[in-house]
Amino acid sequence: MGLGVLVLFARPSYRQGEAAIAGKSAEDFSMELSGLSAAAGQPALAGKPTRLSDFKGKVVVVNFWASWCPPCVEEAPSLNGLQERIAARGGVIIGVSIDDDPDKYEKFLKDFGVPYPTWRDPSAKVMHDYGTVMIPETYIIDRHGRIARKIIGPQRWDSPELNSYFDYLLAQP
Repeated sequence: MGLGVLVLFARPSYRQGEAAIAGKSAEDFSMELSGLSAAAGQPALAGKPTRLSDFKGKVVVVNFWASWCPPCVEEAPSLNGLQERIAARGGVIIGVSIDDDPDKYEKFLKDFGVPYPTWRDPSAKVMHDYGTVMIPETYIIDRHGRIARKIIGPQRWDSPELNSYFDYLLAQP
C-alpha cells in the first residue's frame, strides 16, 4: 500500500497539475513593486498598486518562491528563460516571494537578473489564499483569468513538455 501511494505522488501527472482547480477563476490579489523588482520587471508599475486582474488577456504564470529555498534557486534560470519566450506572445510571469528579509530578496533578484514583475509578501497571505503549502509552487492562468494548471515543486521551464504546453496555451484566444 505504501509503495503504491509513493508511486502515485511521484507520477508526473500528480506533480504537473491538480485537476480539482483547473477552470476555477484565479484569486485576484494586489501587490506593489519596489526596488530591483521594479527595475528588473516593469518599471512603469513601480510604486503603484497592481492587481493580478490587471494582466487579464495574458497567460500569467504566478510563481511562489523564496530566496532561501534551494528548489526555487534551482528553477530560477529556467523561469527567466520562460519569461523571455512567452513575453512577446502575451505571457508574463509574476513572482511572489515570501522572503522576510528584503535585502536577501533584492540580492536574489539581482544575482539572477529576474526579468519579470516580482513582489515580496513576507506574511505569505497571497500564498495561503491560494492554498499553497510548499514552495516553489506555480499557477498557470489562462487569458480569461482561469487557472489552467497548478504545478507543485521545481520545474525545468524549458523542457519540451512545458514548451509544448505553453505553445498551446499561448495560441488560445
